[in-house]
Amino acid sequence: MKILGIDPGMAIVGYGVLEYENATPALLSSGSIRTNKTSRESARLLEIYNDMELIVNKFQPDAAAIEKLFFFRNRTTVMPVAHARGVILTVLEKFNIPIFEYTPMEVKQVLTGYGRADKKEVEKMVKLSLSTDNLPKLDDTIDAIAIAICHTRNV
Repeated sequence: MKILGIDPGMAIVGYGVLEYENATPALLSSGSIRTNKTSRESARLLEIYNDMELIVNKFQPDAAAIEKLFFFRNRTTVMPVAHARGVILTVLEKFNIPIFEYTPMEVKQVLTGYGRADKKEVEKMVKLSLSTDNLPKLDDTIDAIAIAICHTRNV
């Protein structure tokens, strides 16, 4: 089973593609979609849409796990992130990919056993889950991989 993990954002969308066989996750690919902050919001959303379509076509995931917005500290970024998330959900729906949503607290709880774990603790558990010390540097990409791993524990 291929699982596409997604950490939505307007400036950066992190993604990770896992192959999940015999209760063992393996990272197939990961990266990010980065949009130009000086572009119009509509242009940035179109870029996210087009890039997400390319990712889905390339990897043909069996399921997608995406971060669910349930509380946001920064009110200035919540709407753009929600818009980006909506575009991503639209692409997934277009390709009939089952969508599973997890809050950051749920992902942390599943990976570390503690819903308020910090980024370093989550990163450590991602490394352990994938049996590697080699992870991408970008937090958004690591978060996307963590979301995909979270889904493997709920399959």
